[in-house]
Amino acid sequence: MNLDLDPTPTHQGTVLVVDDAPDTLRMLCDALAAEGYTVLVARDGMQALARLDVVLPDAILLDGVMPGLSGFETCQRIKAHPQGQGVPVIFMTGLSETADIVAGFEAGGVDYVVKPLRIEEVLARLNTHVRNARAAREAQAAVQRASQASAATASAERLSHAALTPRETEVLTWLARGKTNRDIAEILGMSHRTVNKHLEHIFEKLGVETRAAAAALASRCIVV
Repeated sequence: MNLDLDPTPTHQGTVLVVDDAPDTLRMLCDALAAEGYTVLVARDGMQALARLDVVLPDAILLDGVMPGLSGFETCQRIKAHPQGQGVPVIFMTGLSETADIVAGFEAGGVDYVVKPLRIEEVLARLNTHVRNARAAREAQAAVQRASQASAATASAERLSHAALTPRETEVLTWLARGKTNRDIAEILGMSHRTVNKHLEHIFEKLGVETRAAAAALASRCIVV
């Protein structure tokens, strides 16, 4: 495993530290705070899960052996939590047997550090995984933006090819804004029957069958 062993962080962030040992918590809190991290603390697995209900950390340092839920069980529940799926979990454990290490990865951990902890190593691994997780989130967001832009472009082209009349465009715009037929009739000063006729033509030109489909298509490229 290739890790950037430069302990100097490039980003600040929030780290959830889960450990039942007060001395370990104190040491980690001091070291992380000195690096510019905001530190959240949980003394057992249930507290860790409760923290995820209110905040999304950039990473989690998780003790492998704790009373109650073990670190492995806690990690599995973190990964099943809506807030925890993309958060890197680094195990802190005195268990160094291959089977224990494999169990940690199978539970959803991305890395581990062996106790007694070496702070420089913890920080180096933490900084690397925080950067990687942020890069992954940014890449995912970029893909979503590109997908949305592509959908908007496709919708605009579809509307352009539909060759709606100015009046039909007005009706569709108000439809995309959630207005009822009666509302549209009042806004545009036309009869309810005329609105229905316009909508029939709009549906036919757009190749849709429902108001919802027409509104969804229009909302992607019409400012509502």
